Amino acid sequence: MKYLLIVPALLIATPALAQSTSPSDLIQRYSAEAGRAADAGRGKSFFLANHGSGKPDTPSCTTCHTKNPRSAGKARTGKTIDPLAPSANGARLTDLAKVEKWFRRNCDSVLGRSCTAGEKADVVAWLASQ
Repeated sequence: MKYLLIVPALLIATPALAQSTSPSDLIQRYSAEAGRAADAGRGKSFFLANHGSGKPDTPSCTTCHTKNPRSAGKARTGKTIDPLAPSANGARLTDLAKVEKWFRRNCDSVLGRSCTAGEKADVVAWLASQ
């Protein structure tokens, strides 16, 4: 009998635990957090730039992801990285937890710090436009 009460509770809680999103949801979220609109041109410049403030072997996003977000990249370990552009990889930018995890790791590696909400909004806007 206890199980009959638990199952409906789990079904109700599942949407709250789900982290699915869309590129537009992310852009809206990060733009609101930044207090400004996302700019795909700024995102492209940021993505392609050599920042030089993070780890020496990852001076830019393109070190691993290539200059074309519709192409597969390669991690320093040799592992293939699926394309970042949602147009080439429908699973990209659809899970908030994964997006945050990879921004956290990659921004620290490339910039030596966390990305700002504005930087995230701009990069997501550019990737979504590709």
